[in-house]
Amino acid sequence: MSATVDGAPTVRSPAYLTDLALYRSDFRSYLRHLDWSDEWRGAVHSSAEAAMAHGATVLARLYDAGWNRYGWPEHIGGLGGNELHRAVYYEELGHAMLPVPAQHWTLETLGPALIKYAPTLAAASLPDYLCGKQWWGQCFSEPEAGSDLAALRTRGTEDSRGGLIINGQKIWTSQGPTAARLLALVRTGSTDSRHRGLTMVLVDADAAGVTVRPIALASGRLELAEVFFDDVAVPATRIVGDINGGWAVAMHLMQYERGMYGYAVLTAALTELAHLRPQLSAHGASAALRERFAHTYIDVLAAQARTAKTVRSLAAGEEVGPGSSIDKLLFSKVEKEVHDLIFDVRRDQIVAGDQSCTAAARDSARAQWWYSRAATIMGGTAEVQRGIIADHILQLPREKR
Repeated sequence: MSATVDGAPTVRSPAYLTDLALYRSDFRSYLRHLDWSDEWRGAVHSSAEAAMAHGATVLARLYDAGWNRYGWPEHIGGLGGNELHRAVYYEELGHAMLPVPAQHWTLETLGPALIKYAPTLAAASLPDYLCGKQWWGQCFSEPEAGSDLAALRTRGTEDSRGGLIINGQKIWTSQGPTAARLLALVRTGSTDSRHRGLTMVLVDADAAGVTVRPIALASGRLELAEVFFDDVAVPATRIVGDINGGWAVAMHLMQYERGMYGYAVLTAALTELAHLRPQLSAHGASAALRERFAHTYIDVLAAQARTAKTVRSLAAGEEVGPGSSIDKLLFSKVEKEVHDLIFDVRRDQIVAGDQSCTAAARDSARAQWWYSRAATIMGGTAEVQRGIIADHILQLPREKR
């Protein structure tokens, strides 16, 4: 251990790498005695930009203290450990009823792909992500290719130096309006090559030829963006994996999007329910509403048990494959279910407002509910996940058309 941060020692203990219980206990103690935890817990934001800025501050503090660096390899700014450390990290944030910084959602999805397929690029770029200095957007979906990634049309043409020239359009890029970089899947083979002709690249959002246009959601917040590439030069050092090998990178990434990301989402859902429970008691909720709360709580725990199995597999270095679609189905359904329950319990506050809810808190609650409408669509629609499960896990006969 070394110098103090926020009144607590900076943590660098080799014991945490083999003793998860010790890591959990000490991190819980750190959060319990944190003098800015109320500020973190009670923060409400009037815009997506403000929320991301606050999350960056939280990440910087946790990085300096060392806690969010466990579970990540040392060459990208981590302190060692594996996915189990990151799962405990999210669990303890939930136990302390602290919101997860939004940067974690994309870091959990994009980071592991770079670590495996572009270790040199990961070492150069991920430390700034881990400490909150920057975050990235995931550029997969296109106007005519959402869940069907093999139908992508954004084109990457090889140049004389081994790099690519990118042209095309992406849409629904999460955190796109504030992202410093974009992890994009582009077509380098023929349109008939489907998934065999795709390549993954990392592009600076301010690179020449890149245009980012924020998309206003129903809440009015600029959470997403459409991105245009007009002769954007991407050097060979920014190609993740092999040219025409992007499908393997994407499939590796999807395991984390549905495993680690899903586990983090579910711990956040439990935090939301913990905040909601006192309101049910205080306002004398009906028997039907209490029963609904219990069913929702059980659904969250069931989905979390499933994603926990996936997290353990990832920590063991195992490929999860199509089984991750089960995780996606469960946690996306539950995420929507939790926010519907919150809306119905707090309907008067969220819709009309009252003295117990500030305007900023009401706006934030509304934004969260609106965003949850997309839970069963983003990252691959529920229908597509059911198709994957039917084809690759249950081995059901294909539908005749």
